[in-house]
Amino acid sequence: MDRVWLVTGASSGFGRAISEAALAAGDVVVGAARRTEALQDLVAARPGRMEALRLDVTDTGAAETAVRDVVARHGRIDVLVNNAGWTHVGAVEETTDQELRRPFDVHVLGPAALVRAVLPHMRERRSGAIVQMSSMGGQTSFAGFGGYSAAKFALEGLSEALADEVAEYGIRVLIVEPGAFRTSVFAASRAGVSPDSGVYEKVARSRAWVSGGDGTQPGDPAKAAALILAALDADDAPLRLPLGEDAVTGVLEHLDDIRGDVAAWEERARATAIGD
Repeated sequence: MDRVWLVTGASSGFGRAISEAALAAGDVVVGAARRTEALQDLVAARPGRMEALRLDVTDTGAAETAVRDVVARHGRIDVLVNNAGWTHVGAVEETTDQELRRPFDVHVLGPAALVRAVLPHMRERRSGAIVQMSSMGGQTSFAGFGGYSAAKFALEGLSEALADEVAEYGIRVLIVEPGAFRTSVFAASRAGVSPDSGVYEKVARSRAWVSGGDGTQPGDPAKAAALILAALDADDAPLRLPLGEDAVTGVLEHLDDIRGDVAAWEERARATAIGD
């Protein structure tokens, strides 16, 4: 049976690549975006299989209505892809409350609202998949990416608990952790930047990397989308899927660092029970 996908942030980048891969597999895609005009070529090319849905994921009150409408038209949602994204660059000290809320609205609260809306339908059918588009920044962070990574870390914690909760209902959760892929994530309209205090040189280098990085990233979104579909279909599907040479290397090195820290203090850390 053809799957029905609901993909947020579908107008560009990973969202569009995943939509195209699902369409090529013969599935039905409802692409959600704030600006649906960018999806009209896909709608025209795949009539009856591609739909565009205007949705701002930060409007959490709209999630239930969007899911209800998709289910009413198609009978179900087999795969939810929470992909809509927002990048922010700034030192922790430079980042205001308002700037910090934006990535949490996009990467945590919006996806959580859609998960809440779609789960009753998936539970009833005892099947489904939820793809959470995180980042290598959801496993490890760098100077200038504190706000962005804080939201991605939160998304991963939410998703790990979710995976444990819904497994008994036959529902899969896949956390995708891309590195630098050639999407519009670094475009000026998609990247928030705090005013530079001039205090942190490492943050200045991160700013320069982002501002000069749009269009030069090594990763291919189409290849990433193909691997995401393969992971969803695999019997041994992972919970986490780092994508790209930089992400795989960065995540593995970070895990080694964590193991080193824990091992170095292991004996003393264990001996903290009452009576030790």
